[in-house]
Amino acid sequence: MLLIPDPTSGEAVAEGKIPVDALAARHAPAMLRLAAAYTATVLISIALFLLIAARGAGLVAQGFSGFGTGTPPEAVDTFAHVLLALLVVLAASRVAGALFRFLHQPAVIGEICVGILLGPSLLGQVAPGLSTYLFPASINPSLGLIAETGVVAFMFLVGLEFNPRLLSIGSHAAVAISHAGIVVPFVLGSGLALAIYPTFATQDVPFSVFAMFMGISMSVTAFPVLARILRERQFSTTRIGTIALTCAAVGDATAWCLLAVFVGFARARAADGLLTAYLTVGYVLLMVAIVRPQLTRFLRRYDDRELSQGGVAVVVAGLLLSTLATQAIGIHALFGAFLFGAIIPDDAMVARQIRNNLENVILVVLLPMFFAYTGLRTQIGLINGPGYLLVLASIIAVACAGKFGGSLIAARLTGVRWSEAAILATLMNTRGLMELIVLNLGLDLKILSPTLFAMLVVMAVVTTFLTTPVVDLLIPRSRLSMDAA
Repeated sequence: MLLIPDPTSGEAVAEGKIPVDALAARHAPAMLRLAAAYTATVLISIALFLLIAARGAGLVAQGFSGFGTGTPPEAVDTFAHVLLALLVVLAASRVAGALFRFLHQPAVIGEICVGILLGPSLLGQVAPGLSTYLFPASINPSLGLIAETGVVAFMFLVGLEFNPRLLSIGSHAAVAISHAGIVVPFVLGSGLALAIYPTFATQDVPFSVFAMFMGISMSVTAFPVLARILRERQFSTTRIGTIALTCAAVGDATAWCLLAVFVGFARARAADGLLTAYLTVGYVLLMVAIVRPQLTRFLRRYDDRELSQGGVAVVVAGLLLSTLATQAIGIHALFGAFLFGAIIPDDAMVARQIRNNLENVILVVLLPMFFAYTGLRTQIGLINGPGYLLVLASIIAVACAGKFGGSLIAARLTGVRWSEAAILATLMNTRGLMELIVLNLGLDLKILSPTLFAMLVVMAVVTTFLTTPVVDLLIPRSRLSMDAA
């Protein structure tokens, strides 16, 4: 039974037991006040960003280096080395995942750390010969293709698990909390860009684009990692767990839309960027209003039987067409994969069959390759000296203050108790995989320098790692069992 959390009263009411009109009437005044506060917050945030952009327009970037290796790669048996890299990453990821589960951390954090340790940050330092043999530069393009394929497939899975009904469950509170967790870190991150733009950007990157990306990178919440933490801690069915999942779903959808529009602006500039935004909105409407009903009608015929090879071909073809369409529009293929998965009914038998067939291959093989590829691009050694460490500390502080502070205040204003608001804000500070996807896009677009990329990767790992122990401190298991639905 689906439970609707009532943040103002602390109740969880079963869907269908209380008329929707009565529930809406009860909260109408609060919703009006919340809508006014939300509108004011958005307008103030836009004004603040415009002020920051105007202030930073006169800044001059000093430039950075490190995108090129400077030496041609050695000729090696590419296919054999790709297979060897897959074997090493697979084995290391399984060991690290088991270790981190033993430490009461999600396995995905161990996989992320393994990716970094196998790269130049550790293995390249302590055993450069072994590192060169396992991951020669010539296989980087192949690893990149595998990594991107894995992330596209993973985003399709995320879309399949995305429950649109969550968006209407306590939506006034969820929208306020999730968007406060986006708006506040976005403004703080763009403000931080004023200080770091001259050192970590080039003149090819306009300050407005750099500031916008810094804001987005601070605003991301990792919905899949959050869901895994809630499930492993056995409080995904509690009231606060339901609110957290709802907020993460709303925030995830919003963040991906912002990122899609941003990539269009970053790649196209000005008027072309506006065209990309319009095309993106039009494509979403097309998929939801026209493609979704037709696809649902086609897939419902498989509710009582196994998905045939023809049905699999239709789903895969639709996925590929969606990713090609978003790539052609000017946004990333990831958005197309997520959107196509989201329009497939999450309660359909087909969705469960696809998840069962794809999940293990994606999570066990392909996704760790993305972490390894990210690790090969991460050079922690570039963060050297007190000045760079201070910048790293500032990035982590701004990321935590924006996410935690914005979500905490918004949750409290919607009627959530302080203790639960703190738990919810901590959960919203989870970044993990989604942050790494955003950062890799920034590096590919050459918006981030290798040094800033490494700093933001460290921030993603630290904020995700902190989530579980902080939540365990804030909420005892005995309280969880009492609050469980």
